[in-house]
Amino acid sequence: MCGIAGFIRTDRRPVEQAELKKMIATLNHRGPDASGTQVLDSVGLAHSRLSIVDLAGGLQPMQTPDGMLSVTFNGEIFNHIELRAELQQKGYQFQTHSDTEVILLMYAEYGPECVHHFNGQWAFAIHDRRKQEVFLSRDRMGIRPLVYTQTPSRFCFASEIKALFALPDVERRVDHTALNQLFTFWSPLPPRTFFAGVSELPPGHSMIVKDGNVKIWQYWNLDYSPNEDNRSLDDWADELRSLLINATQLRLRADVSVGAYLSGGLDSSITAAIIRNYTNAPLNTFSVNFNDKDFDESQFQQEMITELGTDHQTVCCSYDDIGRIFPTVIQHTEKPVLRTAPAPMFLLSKLVRESQFKVVMTGEGADEVFGGYDLFKETKIRRFWSRQPDSKIRPLLLKRLYPYMKNLQAQSPDYLKAFFKIREDELDSPFFSHLPRWDLTAKLKTFFSDDLKQELQAQDPQAEFQQQLPAQFSEWPSFCQAQYLEAINLMPGYILSSQGDRMAMGNSVEGRFPFLDYRVVEFASRVPVRFKMNGLNEKFLLKYALRDLIPDSIRQRPKQPYRSPDAHSFIDSNSQRARFAYVNELLSPECLEAHGLFQPTAVQRLVKKMEQGRAIGTRDNMALVGILSTQILVEQMINGQTVTAGKETTAPATITS
Repeated sequence: MCGIAGFIRTDRRPVEQAELKKMIATLNHRGPDASGTQVLDSVGLAHSRLSIVDLAGGLQPMQTPDGMLSVTFNGEIFNHIELRAELQQKGYQFQTHSDTEVILLMYAEYGPECVHHFNGQWAFAIHDRRKQEVFLSRDRMGIRPLVYTQTPSRFCFASEIKALFALPDVERRVDHTALNQLFTFWSPLPPRTFFAGVSELPPGHSMIVKDGNVKIWQYWNLDYSPNEDNRSLDDWADELRSLLINATQLRLRADVSVGAYLSGGLDSSITAAIIRNYTNAPLNTFSVNFNDKDFDESQFQQEMITELGTDHQTVCCSYDDIGRIFPTVIQHTEKPVLRTAPAPMFLLSKLVRESQFKVVMTGEGADEVFGGYDLFKETKIRRFWSRQPDSKIRPLLLKRLYPYMKNLQAQSPDYLKAFFKIREDELDSPFFSHLPRWDLTAKLKTFFSDDLKQELQAQDPQAEFQQQLPAQFSEWPSFCQAQYLEAINLMPGYILSSQGDRMAMGNSVEGRFPFLDYRVVEFASRVPVRFKMNGLNEKFLLKYALRDLIPDSIRQRPKQPYRSPDAHSFIDSNSQRARFAYVNELLSPECLEAHGLFQPTAVQRLVKKMEQGRAIGTRDNMALVGILSTQILVEQMINGQTVTAGKETTAPATITS
């Protein structure tokens, strides 16, 4: 895994190599092993390398022997061995053993259609000198990032926005529409980013830049059209098992050691169990747990460690650990976050890297692909309730949801009915499944400044989202509609980005995701809903297909998503003060007024509630994290100021073996 950057001079002026070096220097964390630049015609490419495949021969930017094609590539093509054999049969000769060269020669053979042959995770740019154009592409699920911007004199691209901001002609401004979307959906709708004028290439898209013109198209999309409904459960299970084993085996291809995350949940346990039972690879696992037992899953982690006999290491997080590292986390996310969950993942990847591992397997994607989130149960119950809206019994099923959320469980049936309320006009909404979550998140906008509220009052984020839905969306089962919304929005925009790529690559670690092998994803989209959720038993098919590899206690435990402490990480209600000076500084009326995004008085009331221990709900926690992370980001990337925990930093997170 690596960092890429570059630009095309649309004014035909010479490329200054010094500017390329400034861009790629900002991405050293993504590729500390080597860096390189290349200038050809009016195109400059840059690369920072994390050496994983062909350690000696995979240097980039890479060029074909005739000099007609050059590439800078971030990612892995897991089926590169098979593709290499196909190309050799066609007469192509290879100079290296790297998957990067496979991309170049696949492009030489197939042009932009080459991406349909790739099983992997990628963001790359290919300079085609014959056609005088640059071809860029991003993987199907959006695992690897690719951002770009245009100035009057050039088109610029990179793995991260900080590389674009290394150029003097790239403006730094907050995109208020993107902020409005993020405080609804947790992430801006692509192609928007948090920064005005900076776009991201959406997942499953490619683009060509030629003569200053940009052409973007979608080469792949999810399709939940029902078919093969008459297959038996065992048929589906056998195919899934085979696919997952192969997807995991492919992702173990590397010339360096590969570790695995082990959270104590079903998905990472399955990945680790497949490695143990179907490969000869050594099994080194890593996990995070918490001093706050409300978030800790170490008991289940230990059960899988014992079951699989792994060589295991753990990092234990405290409130102070999260607050201490949070400014660094936001420097990597490059967008505000509404939860602190990325912070422990950053500390976990740091442990992986310090243990001499560059690659880690993870279970992300299984919940979206196989329907594991409680949101899917919630939607099913709300649909069931809507058929008899006056029922006294049906709403009680809501008590079956979110067993890990004590505050919600303590509420009365009347409160639950009000919170999960069903309005008649919402039943036909394409967003029925997500309306409670989005409504709750949108309430955070009450903290927006008056000027910002005035500017945004005519905007409708949901209408903007609806315009991006595929034409066949309305024909899919409601369960699959909810899956699609998770898979194209929250997963690439937050789970794989803020919690995934940015946290791992912040410590020069590559994450690999067997559940997001496109063959697994396409298979799962065809699975009948009754095999995804049986009654309220989520991921039913996945549990059934791998039942012999996972202990019953793990397979049957209630779903508990990965979470971490939020407001307590910044404000100590026992001492009634902020844990770190930067929290006071960035949430001060003066700083809030200067940034102009939030109401100082409202924020001060929120902070006071936190200090007094009265703010315990999800809304207040999300508000504090969202406001603080936005303030950090503006200070860091707009104003160019460093934000750190300073002298109040406590001892680092505890590591155990």
